[in-house]
Amino acid sequence: MSATAITTQKLTLEPNDTHRLANLCGQFDAHLKQIELSLNIEIKNRGNAFQLTGSPHRVAAARSMLNNLYHDTSSGPELTPDALHIQLNELLMSLSEQSTSTPSPIEEIGQDLSIITPKGRIKPRGENQQDYVRNIFRHDINFGIGPAGTGKTYLAVACAVLALEAEEVRRILLVRPAVEAGEKLGFLPGDLAEKINPYLRPLYDALYEMLGFERVSKLIDRQVIEVAPLAYMRGRTLNHSFIILDESQNTTKEQMKMFLTRIGFGSKAVITGDYTQVDLPRGQQSGLKHAMEVIDGVEGIGFSYFAAKDVVRHTLVQRIVEAYEAHDEEHGTD
Repeated sequence: MSATAITTQKLTLEPNDTHRLANLCGQFDAHLKQIELSLNIEIKNRGNAFQLTGSPHRVAAARSMLNNLYHDTSSGPELTPDALHIQLNELLMSLSEQSTSTPSPIEEIGQDLSIITPKGRIKPRGENQQDYVRNIFRHDINFGIGPAGTGKTYLAVACAVLALEAEEVRRILLVRPAVEAGEKLGFLPGDLAEKINPYLRPLYDALYEMLGFERVSKLIDRQVIEVAPLAYMRGRTLNHSFIILDESQNTTKEQMKMFLTRIGFGSKAVITGDYTQVDLPRGQQSGLKHAMEVIDGVEGIGFSYFAAKDVVRHTLVQRIVEAYEAHDEEHGTD
């Protein structure tokens, strides 16, 4: 919980009907947990007596929502996670119009923002990284755009691990297009997944650092974590997932549209890339650059931008990025 005002309210739902209460709360209180995570509040209940703790306007919103949902259980259809997700999205949109505060499972006290993972605490550096993390939890779809070394992918993986640990999502999908600078994948041994596997190493390394090698291996075996080429996403609908599309500048317009329309209920997607480093055949427009033109400003989709000053690698890397940017501005880019 953030360091804002906290209130506790009690709520008694009448009549005391065990079947209706089970429908409202969900199996193993899954619906209540879904409301807690979305609104960043705490819900305790014993039978039909509920106690809600959190910021005043969110507790009031949750209280009203629980009353309405319980009323609907008397005659409406069975409450499902997908139906609840839709209602929560509508409620969050309404709340965002009333206040700039944003629910988030990140820890933020004053100006100190951290992502808590099983292997330690990760602190976004600088204003752009902090805004990026906030935007990831504010929007179901968020773009992270900027040069290499700015933490786009690493922070996205950290947010995915956090969401998985908090049971906000059921799995993590890490996706990359099968295009790399100067490489011909056809000459590499193995099937497409094996060919692209070396290029997914940064994603694996981040996961190992945050969860440990053994746990990551087990989660991959159980398909809780899936690492796949973008081509494998076609025809799928990805529900209750945290999806990261890395190196998205190497998608085509068609691939980007295909990916964005795979996102289902209860899912969150982060798309990272650097539109100045496109490795597509000459004359083919980057799906990332096209998306920046087409959907920038669409409600519910966020864009986070990084610059050379945000590079967190060796100081020489920052100078190199700045030098290339200055050269491109002076001479233009191909």
